[in-house]
Amino acid sequence: MSTATEILKMPSLSLGIEEEYLIVDRDTGKLIREASPMMLKDARAALGGQVSQEFFQSQIEVGTNVCKTVQEAREELLRLRRVVSDVVDPYGLAIIAASSHPNASYITQRHTPRERYEILAQNMQVIAQRMVICGMHIHAGIEDANLRIDLMNQATYVLPHLLALSSSSPYWEGQDTGLMSYRIAVWNEIPRTGLPEHFESYAEFERHVGILVHAGVIEDSTKIWWDIRPSHRFPTLEMRVSDICTKVEDAICIAALYQCWLHMLWRLRRENQRWRSYANMLLYENRWLAQRYGIDGKLIDYGKGQMVPYRELVEELLESIRPDAEDLGCVEEVEHARTILKRGTSAHWQRRAYAEAMTKGATPDEATKAIVDMLIEKTMDGVL
Repeated sequence: MSTATEILKMPSLSLGIEEEYLIVDRDTGKLIREASPMMLKDARAALGGQVSQEFFQSQIEVGTNVCKTVQEAREELLRLRRVVSDVVDPYGLAIIAASSHPNASYITQRHTPRERYEILAQNMQVIAQRMVICGMHIHAGIEDANLRIDLMNQATYVLPHLLALSSSSPYWEGQDTGLMSYRIAVWNEIPRTGLPEHFESYAEFERHVGILVHAGVIEDSTKIWWDIRPSHRFPTLEMRVSDICTKVEDAICIAALYQCWLHMLWRLRRENQRWRSYANMLLYENRWLAQRYGIDGKLIDYGKGQMVPYRELVEELLESIRPDAEDLGCVEEVEHARTILKRGTSAHWQRRAYAEAMTKGATPDEATKAIVDMLIEKTMDGVL
């Protein structure tokens, strides 16, 4: 059990970021079905344990080393994107940082032949087949297990805000879904996803996980895929709600916002205060609004009981965490949120690329290729 001194001690809030990319044919813009074993061998030779295959062979995942600052995390992401791009390029391929491909068919995809994925495919059936989606996971170092749970209980409030800023999946199988993040709709089909339960302690969390493990439903807590969760492998609180950001600078902004939000919650606790907890039924409404409208819409201000423009809420958020951003040295990174509000997210750019191509007389397939070309370029913006 944690002592008061341990809980009041500032967590390191070190950062680790995982990104999942889609691999496309550079000439056609199509999502590949199979990955060359030699290409994957090259990736592992270049990055070691920092790269791995995802569920589908058309996906590849990278993870930064443990970073003390968001600036260090930025350099890591730039390096990882550059190396993976260099590895796939000789095969006529490119990577795109987007949470869905604009017109890929999940039916044609082949999953990676690994025991973990074979079991997942068998258990989930068609639900697993539909998971041609990519995300970004941000780990924040919180060494005390009970503090990890306490901050998780409070951090759920800000998850819709982070989702809206990251939106990069408006298209699915050639259709504009009308959503800013269709990835969330696909992800919702998986069991043990969505918002986490509320727990009083880490021991209570472990007891609940233990029931599922004992019953044979899951092997361990890695099969709990909540929007935010205590990591099974690391002493971190892992935020998983966000789409992957096409531009590195947007990813770093979200990482900084998450880090500062946790620092703010810890600061309040140190001062014998806390952020108010809200029922999941309320939080789910904002999650849906962020999924549907992104930064263009409104979220519920629970205290006022009113819908408030998202852009106003971002200003309130930045004001709340300003002292924390100053302490952590990332004021510029969190204030990049205003830039995202001005020029849009990846979802906006994708729709714009399609509309502009169609205006110039392109066919729907050609306009979709224009989306992929744009994603390839912006994924590597500032990287090369």
